[in-house]
Amino acid sequence: MIRVLLVDDHAIMRAGFRMILEAAGDIEVVGEAGDGRAAVAAARDLQPDVICMDVQMPDMDGLEATRQIVADAEVPASVVIVTTFDRDDYLFQALSAGASGFLLKNAGPEELTHAVRVAASGDALLSPTVTRRVIARFTATEAEPPASLARTTDAAPTLPVELTEREVEVLRLLAQAMSNGEIARELYIGEATVKTHVSNVLQKLGARDRVAAVVWAHRHGLT
Repeated sequence: MIRVLLVDDHAIMRAGFRMILEAAGDIEVVGEAGDGRAAVAAARDLQPDVICMDVQMPDMDGLEATRQIVADAEVPASVVIVTTFDRDDYLFQALSAGASGFLLKNAGPEELTHAVRVAASGDALLSPTVTRRVIARFTATEAEPPASLARTTDAAPTLPVELTEREVEVLRLLAQAMSNGEIARELYIGEATVKTHVSNVLQKLGARDRVAAVVWAHRHGLT
C-alpha cells in the first residue's frame, strides 16, 4: 500500500481526495493536515510515502512546508503539489523546493492517483508541458551558458560528472520528459535496464528526482 498524507486547508477538499485515493485499492490515506506547519509535523510522525500538498494555506504555505520536508533526512516522502493556481512562480518555487510533481486541482481522479503512484515509485510527474516551461525559464534567465559548461572541439559538452555513454543517452531522453517505457523503446533495451540507468544517473548527479535531473541536463547542454 502507498501511504499518503493529505495537506489542504479546506476539509472538503481533503475529503474528496481521500475518497478518490482510497478507491484506488493500492493507496491508503494515513493522515491529514490543514496547514504547512502541521504538515511538517505529520510528515515526521506518520512517515508517508507521498504527500499531496496545497500551496496557499495559513500559518505556513505549502512551498515552505515542502522545503522543510524535503530537507529533513528522516522524512523519505515525495511531495506532489496540488493547487488551484496554474502559476509559473508556484511551479518553479515548487520544483526548487524539491517537489516531485505539480498537479492542478481540476485534474481528473485518475490523474491524481497516477501522480501518487509515480511519486511513490521515486519518479517525478513531469509532463512535456511542464518540461518546456522549466527549460524556457532557464533559457530566459541564463544569458550566458553556466561556467561549468565547457565545449570541446566537436561541440559536445564536457560534463563535470562522469556518466557512461548510455547514461548520457538516458539523461537526454529524461530531459524530453520520456517515461521509462518510452526510453526503453527508444533505446531498444528493457524497462528494468532503464530503471537501473536512471537510478545511477540520479545518484551520480546527486539529484533527488527526475525534475532535478532535467534541470541539470539543461544547465549542462544536454537538452
